[in-house]
Amino acid sequence: MNLKKYFIRALHRLQKGPGYTYKELLVWYCDNTNTHGPKRIIKEGPKKKLIWFFLTLLFASLVFWQWGILINTYLSYNVTSSLSIGFKTMKFPAVTVCNANPFKYSKVKHLLKELDRLIEAALERILQPAPWNSSENASPPLDLELWHQIPLVLIDEHDKNNPIILDIFERNQNSVDNQTFAGNETEKKYKLAVKLCSHQGSDNCTYRNFTSAAQAVTEWYILQSTSILSKVPLQERIGMGYQAEDMILACLYGAEPCNYKNFTQIYHPDHGNCYIFNWGMDEEALNSSNPGAEFGLKLILDISQQDYIPYLSSAAGARLMLHQQKSFPFLKDQGIYAMAGTETSIGVLVDELERMGYPYSDCTMNGSDVPVKNLYSQYNTSYSIQACLRSCFQNHMIEICGCGHYMFPLPEGINYCNNEDNPGWAYCYSALRSSIRHRQICIDSCKETCNDTQYKMTISMADWPSEASEDWIFHILSYERDMSTNVTLDRNGIIKLNIYFQEYNYRTISESAATTIVWLLSSLGGQFGFWMGGSVLCLIEFGEIIIDSLWITIINVISWCKGLKQKRARAQYPDAPPTVSELVEAHPNLGFQHEDAGPLPRDEVLPPAPGTPPPNYDSLRVQPLEVLGPDSDAD
Repeated sequence: MNLKKYFIRALHRLQKGPGYTYKELLVWYCDNTNTHGPKRIIKEGPKKKLIWFFLTLLFASLVFWQWGILINTYLSYNVTSSLSIGFKTMKFPAVTVCNANPFKYSKVKHLLKELDRLIEAALERILQPAPWNSSENASPPLDLELWHQIPLVLIDEHDKNNPIILDIFERNQNSVDNQTFAGNETEKKYKLAVKLCSHQGSDNCTYRNFTSAAQAVTEWYILQSTSILSKVPLQERIGMGYQAEDMILACLYGAEPCNYKNFTQIYHPDHGNCYIFNWGMDEEALNSSNPGAEFGLKLILDISQQDYIPYLSSAAGARLMLHQQKSFPFLKDQGIYAMAGTETSIGVLVDELERMGYPYSDCTMNGSDVPVKNLYSQYNTSYSIQACLRSCFQNHMIEICGCGHYMFPLPEGINYCNNEDNPGWAYCYSALRSSIRHRQICIDSCKETCNDTQYKMTISMADWPSEASEDWIFHILSYERDMSTNVTLDRNGIIKLNIYFQEYNYRTISESAATTIVWLLSSLGGQFGFWMGGSVLCLIEFGEIIIDSLWITIINVISWCKGLKQKRARAQYPDAPPTVSELVEAHPNLGFQHEDAGPLPRDEVLPPAPGTPPPNYDSLRVQPLEVLGPDSDAD
């Protein structure tokens, strides 16, 4: 009943205001709205009415079109970058120094002995092919089983349509093949390649071609040595590398002396033992009091170049990198070389990057929302996109190849790949490394960090020590390291580093939203006011007419439902209503008498049947209809 009264009141409200029909509602809106255009449609003559209708429709379309562009611009979440320059006391960066050579050759020679003999014999056959068996007869037999796991081959391209694959250690080469090895330079059309097969003896092989034999030899040696060193325990590998007390000869930070004990040692697969200054893991990061070389870090390093592995490290020097505290150093990507026999000065400028997070960019604060498991978390380092990409590649390597690559950390319970346990690992690794699909999966999965600090370096070099001072400098450094009066150091193994802030000005590159909700509302209102002369109140009026149209729709639906109910009731009783006589005949216990028969005696009136309630005659009365007029209090 309350719901019925509510709808009746709403209906009278429409009668007093917009009206009962959609047409009345639309006319009422055009006559009362503050928006320009609709009033002229109902007040002008037929011709002007058509013109104003067309203009109103056109400008309304322009408004909605402009609104769509503005909303789409806002939802694109574009950003603007701003550059600001500040001045403050800054933390000195973490400095990682490594040797370009990962291991001392004297300590790993017993592991790489057979490998070195194979590559020496292969190079002898390539460079001096005339008597192929001269060196083999005078030395112990070669380990050809190790060779055939990942062999080097020559590809004869005299006939490009039908290239010939030549095995370097195949003894039954004919004279034509000999000329391929040692013919005239103008006739040589062969390339050295690394043969990779899914398993030994398989025909499912691929060839990695190189334009230079030096590149092919280095790549082959890295693959073979990786298989050998992956089976060596970590502590033994650390012992075979360069120790801090042997590598770091002198250290000075500002005016305070330091030594190798101020460095944190980590093992890096590419460079062996690396040492980090000011990493901030155990102690607070050091601040730099002033810019300039006098207030920076000064190091003298000994790289012991005479103990390099000849076929593994073709570059000599120190590899160093500047990075944030508690971050892992990825020297292969971001490191620089310092040349032996020089003093390298590195002036540092700081750039701080501040990116906006979701939805403006797909960056992460700490990597917790990245779906890739960070394998570098075992070092207790912060998240970086380099760590994510390498972890993603290692996870794919484990999933597809069944083992992990030696150059990346391992999850628990997984072993590194080697030729004995995983004969086709090099083939699988090569295919995975060249797979664009897997690379794109990792790129899509990993995210940049929202806040980052980058160090821009200005590098200058000079010969050090000079010819006039090298004698006494080498004598002092040799004595301090070996307690020997003999000179044990030379120019080929000594590096001096100066690392300092070039200036105390730092740059902050920050992102801000190019479009805000305030910009959106002001732009929407500006377009609406320019094309239609409207305001927020006009939008409220438009919302009002929508509500009124909904009321009319609801009332029409209710009326339609009532009409449908009445039709169903008529379908159940198609005949006329029963008369009183028919009711009496159907219910004789009611005591009615026909009008032609006289009144019955009182004692002849039939009593009602036992258990039947007395009839309620009041229910037969006609109830008066309640009519609500327009002046009722329905409002």
